[in-house]
Amino acid sequence: MRPFAVVCGAALALAVAFLALPVVAVFADAAPRDLVSSLDDGAALDALRLSFECSAIALAIIVAVGTPAAWLLATRRFPGREVVVTIVELPLVMPPAVAGIGLLAALGPNGILGGITDRHLVLQTAGVVVALTFVSAPFYLRLAQAGFTAVDPALLEASRTLGAGEARTFARVAIPSARAALGAGAALAWGRALGEFGATLMFAGSFRGVTQTAPLAIYERFSTDLTAALALSAVLIAISAGLLLAVKLATRDAVG
Repeated sequence: MRPFAVVCGAALALAVAFLALPVVAVFADAAPRDLVSSLDDGAALDALRLSFECSAIALAIIVAVGTPAAWLLATRRFPGREVVVTIVELPLVMPPAVAGIGLLAALGPNGILGGITDRHLVLQTAGVVVALTFVSAPFYLRLAQAGFTAVDPALLEASRTLGAGEARTFARVAIPSARAALGAGAALAWGRALGEFGATLMFAGSFRGVTQTAPLAIYERFSTDLTAALALSAVLIAISAGLLLAVKLATRDAVG
């Protein structure tokens, strides 16, 4: 075997070991029955329920608004387009705490729109949805835009030639052709929403049954009940693994 191949293999083994160890430790640090029994706690169930409900609502908003927005970015060239794309993708690299502060500055009691929105969003369940949508939307928009860009222009032109308007071409040709990228983007956005912590805490707070999502519940419990924190972590890891698998299957279908 060549030396370079050995180096690459060693690097891969090191990366896999380093990245897998914390995941394995979550499941190995407590007995399965202890993990399951910890999930019987009412607060843990409330946190999981809230995470699923808020992330599902956020995902629905992202898909409904993000799909036509991504189509426009993929098919139009206009002045300032790169600035728009940068703004849309900025939350990808923005620290979560900064995202939370930004939401407070915009929608909080003393924010730009505070007089209209603060009573309905800050420290409310709706505020959780806003925070999850803000940090997760760029994942969907980026992949959706790439998916629409990759659609064969001949298919779009054929649809228009046959008399279909842009809206019908978008619905009947573009979306089915880009469905793998759209599905992958939705899965990644949902996974990001389920794991969101910083922006939610800064903007919506952490109140059981109202704004305390699973990541916030994990943070609250890790210093007092490690087993409960591990149980919630194990659930989120399993969900994240399922979402990644869905992304890989969608990508494989797109390649095929």
